[in-house]
Amino acid sequence: MPRLLTFYIVRHVLGTTAVVALAMLAIQSFITLVTQADETGKNGFGALQLAQTTLLQMPSGLALLMPIVAMIGTLMGLGMLAGQSELTAMRAAGLSNNRIAAATLLAGAVLAVVGWVVGDEIAPRGERLAAEIKSGGAERGGTATVWLRDGDEVLHIRRLLKEDHAEEIEIYALNAALKLERITAAKRAHYIDDRWQLQDVRETRLTAEGHTEASHSPASSWAGSITPNVLRLYLLEADALSIAGLQRLIAYLDANHLDAGKYRLQLWHKLIEPLTILAMAAFAVPFAFGSLRDSGAGQRLLMGILLGVGFYVINRVSLSLGQIYAWPPLLAAGTPTAAWAAIAAFRIRRAN
Repeated sequence: MPRLLTFYIVRHVLGTTAVVALAMLAIQSFITLVTQADETGKNGFGALQLAQTTLLQMPSGLALLMPIVAMIGTLMGLGMLAGQSELTAMRAAGLSNNRIAAATLLAGAVLAVVGWVVGDEIAPRGERLAAEIKSGGAERGGTATVWLRDGDEVLHIRRLLKEDHAEEIEIYALNAALKLERITAAKRAHYIDDRWQLQDVRETRLTAEGHTEASHSPASSWAGSITPNVLRLYLLEADALSIAGLQRLIAYLDANHLDAGKYRLQLWHKLIEPLTILAMAAFAVPFAFGSLRDSGAGQRLLMGILLGVGFYVINRVSLSLGQIYAWPPLLAAGTPTAAWAAIAAFRIRRAN
């Protein structure tokens, strides 16, 4: 019997959470659609492309909303069971508050796994495909200027048309004293066979006496470590990168002595996200035994929204402060979740 009741609670919580997720995702997608509507008619971006990008960005929206969804869904699910006196009947049948909390945590664990898969596997792919659709999947103007360091060389791309195709690039070679030794400029560059194939190349060398020596060649190559994969990772927003992508980007930045603090913080945030979803689900448990057990669905929904949004704001503030004041990434990303989980554990214990 206890096992049957446990699975009943899990199924009920997951069911209400799914409804909440669909509702919030519909609202978020509508906002995205309206926000991007003014981009239609530019560079071949029409209504069809708008609909495609909105659908492709839905997984990212779900990953962003998942902690709030878990909070509201769990609160609504347990609240409905409490309001219909089902939790009271379960407790009379011998199901303790701890078993009810454990069943809720089991449902939270399922939500955490779903959030992990959506946020780390599906959402990054959707964002990349949406970016390709927005750019037309072709060479339309290119992105903004890109500056990247590769050891003793600095790559400047004025127009990145695609991750493996650029125009108007410059490569600055520095010596051990960080003085400029050579400038290589090319009209076009394609990444082929693990090398950048440069076309219409002009090279300027600076001699020790302060003179310059210029030369021109129709084609040459550059075998730097800045691959199309690095460019794609660097240009994507940190929220749209997978954990593996963040690790590769951090490794590149560290190897070139560049600041990787922003991406390291985002990496820890993604690693802790499943625990955050679990903590949000646990936080809703005491309300089933407390002041909201006899409340209506509207009051429970309002409470869930307020708590979920409040935690979201606190979490974002902690991440921002961590980046500004260079806090350890684990501290900045994990403190709100740890505090939320501690409060939830305390309140569950008090409810027994």
